[in-house]
Amino acid sequence: MAANTQHCSFVLLAEFDIDSGAQLTYQFPQPLGTDELLLANLMLPDGAEKQLEDWTIFFLNQTPFSTIAPVLALEAPELNSHGQRNRPELLYVLNLVRTKHDTTVRRGAVVKAMAICTRHPFIQIFKPVLLMALDDYFSDPSQDCLARLFDAINSMDLSAAPTLSRHEKIVMRSSERKDIFAEKFVRGKGEPASAAWSAAGPARATKHRPTNSDSSFEDGILMRQGAAENASVPTHQHSPTDSSFSLGGSAVWVGDESGIQDNVGVPAHNGSALSLGGSTAVSGSTRGRRSTDASSVSSHGTHPYNHGPPLPVNLSIDQQSRVGTVKDTHFFQTTIAYKGHQLPIKMPLSTFPEEVGDYSLIQLVQTFSTPMVTISGPLHPHLHTNGNLTHPIILLFNGLITGKRIIFLGHSRPAGQLANYVLSACALGSGCGAVLRGFIERAFPYATLQSKDDWASIPGYIAGVTNPIFETSVGWDLLFDVGTARVVVHKDIHSSCPPTVPLLHSRPPLILRTGTLKAESSITSEDDLSRPSAKDTKDQPQKSEFVAKADNPDNLFIEDINSAISYHFGETLVRMRFTEYVMRFVRLASRYEEDTLGSTMLGFPSIPFADGPAGRAQLGSGIVFIDEAAGARELSANASRIEGWRRTNSYQYGLADFQTAHATNTIQGFDLHHQLFRLRHAKNMSDSEVELMMRTLAQNVQSYEQVVELLAYLTPHGGGLLPLSFGLLHQSEIVRDTTVDIFNELRGYPVGVLFLQALNHFQRYAYVRQAHAREAQVLKERQMYNSRPPAFTSRTPSNRSESSLGGH
Repeated sequence: MAANTQHCSFVLLAEFDIDSGAQLTYQFPQPLGTDELLLANLMLPDGAEKQLEDWTIFFLNQTPFSTIAPVLALEAPELNSHGQRNRPELLYVLNLVRTKHDTTVRRGAVVKAMAICTRHPFIQIFKPVLLMALDDYFSDPSQDCLARLFDAINSMDLSAAPTLSRHEKIVMRSSERKDIFAEKFVRGKGEPASAAWSAAGPARATKHRPTNSDSSFEDGILMRQGAAENASVPTHQHSPTDSSFSLGGSAVWVGDESGIQDNVGVPAHNGSALSLGGSTAVSGSTRGRRSTDASSVSSHGTHPYNHGPPLPVNLSIDQQSRVGTVKDTHFFQTTIAYKGHQLPIKMPLSTFPEEVGDYSLIQLVQTFSTPMVTISGPLHPHLHTNGNLTHPIILLFNGLITGKRIIFLGHSRPAGQLANYVLSACALGSGCGAVLRGFIERAFPYATLQSKDDWASIPGYIAGVTNPIFETSVGWDLLFDVGTARVVVHKDIHSSCPPTVPLLHSRPPLILRTGTLKAESSITSEDDLSRPSAKDTKDQPQKSEFVAKADNPDNLFIEDINSAISYHFGETLVRMRFTEYVMRFVRLASRYEEDTLGSTMLGFPSIPFADGPAGRAQLGSGIVFIDEAAGARELSANASRIEGWRRTNSYQYGLADFQTAHATNTIQGFDLHHQLFRLRHAKNMSDSEVELMMRTLAQNVQSYEQVVELLAYLTPHGGGLLPLSFGLLHQSEIVRDTTVDIFNELRGYPVGVLFLQALNHFQRYAYVRQAHAREAQVLKERQMYNSRPPAFTSRTPSNRSESSLGGH
């Protein structure tokens, strides 16, 4: 992150006056140039006097009425987060309102609110300093308090914070390891963290490293020839046993788990220990290498690419943090200095623009999954994909993606609570920001009655309100009452959102493609795929437009989510499951377009693997189904909401994002998602398909960016490297060799090492055994080559030469 980025654009102060109502008292450093009464009412929500403290969130530059126009530009104008030039960049406003009871004033209470405007979506990091600043203002009400807060926030140093790519963010958020991408935090004196990781790139330039990314593990089994030429050939090679293997001087134990540590060990020059998640690798290589926490120690001193003093081997996480290694790499830790206090700040590194604040999908799911939930109103094809048994969360998702006007109502509830529900809904619809976008731009976390005409005119708005009058005074399509767990579909929804007949129903029966062996389940879970459906074996005609099934895939998905929550799985897992759910919906929409329109620009075409002579075979792509009947049922059940989505801005963004990803992804030329799904779930795959698949992966995973992109599809909760590890046990030698090639490439990077650590003992045994065999073969061939007597080694003329020259 740039050092000169302004973290806070404005600081606002509002107060409630008994006679004149909400008043905007201060705007620092200059007036925003928008309606002051609007700002004051947003900062002092309805019922604020009933809450001792409340946090609210709202946005500026969202509608013409809320667009700011300061007299002096504080910094160079920027595009919004997606490069659109037709609108200014969104400003996120974090507001704290506090009520202090005082018997000496009229009505016995003083209500004040302070807010900061920032371009950062992770606005929750500013809560500690905003708390102190509002306390400061209550003690000394002057504009100096706003100036101190403004200066303190903008002096926060984020220059050393690593900037992650999209795939790096997905890998980070899917992993609960606190040392993921730890190498990106290592920096030398005056050097940013991102530069330190790329500084050692030339060390590996001899292979294929266009990314200038250094390895913090061993350079790979086959990358040590240069060092071996300068070292004597070892007289004894450890033979492989059940517990350890020798990898050209590196012994890897896969037995005892007693030595497992939470961190990755720090390899030294000779005889260093590498913790491998239950295994320990001892390196005898003569080359100094950076460890997985980028702090390698050489027996001859500090490696030129290692910054700072050497670290002791096998430090614990806490010990490493005391010598400069962060405790949790999911956050960048810095401080804000305010009035002599150093306030710790933890900035999340894997946040997407569609994720604002510290939202909770668990809270959203739990609120509308209780037995008290009631659903009323007419059925609509875009919303009720399972008839009257459609789950409220699925109802919400369908409303979000089809652009319905949604209200979250909480009478007498804190406005901050309503704001969290709105932000959680935006994350739900976007796949936690990783799949779709276009939800935050139409979200109003807290909406007021005074600005109703402004925000209610936005198509597909998502608003949080506390006043029950909104239920009758404004046009909406879906209402979620968070206080009573009530879901209401507006009685006039068919007039405001007339359904259209899906193209799927207006065309002749589909001739579905054959050759696919396993479906991408609607619930995106291996366990869900194995669940038998009581009704799948029966051909029951559709009796009405809305067919309700208790075992509907969407209902099973929500049951799994609720089960995970009840077993105390965290927010991370819930978010990843919803991300996969939305991603699968997009792939299904792509197949729908292909079957109804003949082509799609939303994803890869759906084709099965095509066998052929060498060089003529073609990998499959697109979504796959269990069988033709299951595919027809699934497409038919989703046709209406897909048609509704295709008429929204979110769909247009999806088209643009796929084309951008298709052109910029480092793994090109095939559908990576399709191949990995086939490896997970397909049965009776032909040897030729597996060989082509693994060979293609090995050829296209040869750089740091390609490794990260591959790992982004191999999330830990989905088994990690398990699908690829099957190749180690394949009957084909080609498949086994290419799998070892892929794992060796992963082994060249710290993040790949962490994924290799997650393999079980059996999988690691298979990998290390085959890697050892290859290493032994290479060393044997090199030894035979070096021991072969060279031809014409003597420069002394032969007798024949002397004779020919007239000598005796």
